[in-house]
Amino acid sequence: MSKIEKVLATGKTHTTVSEAGLTSRGHNGSLDITLSSPGNAKPAHVFAATQPHPTAEQLFAGAWSACYTAAVGLVAGEMNVVLPSDLSVDIEVDLGQTGPAYFLQARLTLRVPGLTHDVATRLAHTADQICPYSKATRGNIDVALNVLTA
Repeated sequence: MSKIEKVLATGKTHTTVSEAGLTSRGHNGSLDITLSSPGNAKPAHVFAATQPHPTAEQLFAGAWSACYTAAVGLVAGEMNVVLPSDLSVDIEVDLGQTGPAYFLQARLTLRVPGLTHDVATRLAHTADQICPYSKATRGNIDVALNVLTA
């Protein structure tokens, strides 16, 4: 994998869980989406405040965050961990360049206030192992996984 020398654009999303489903919001307000996962009766995708041209990086981050957040829920159930109501996932996807070549890199931050750091870290990494988007990027782009418990 090549390291990005110059970041050209960053797509950011902040995903929270509500009774209506997963909500992903872009960092500049151009993307509000209500997401769902396969087999879930909750709302389908809703593009509420999408401007005409959200970036590909932002759309990718939004889709990845929906998948990753669902994986966190599955893993929490298997671990018998009660997730906090204010759980959130922030994903940033950078488009960058090294010489004439273009690359992606990403940062995922799982926020699970109230969980111990050890439990939260195990939850985050196990979810990363089962999330199809995480699997698709593994070994292809640099990804940093962060956990916040406060």
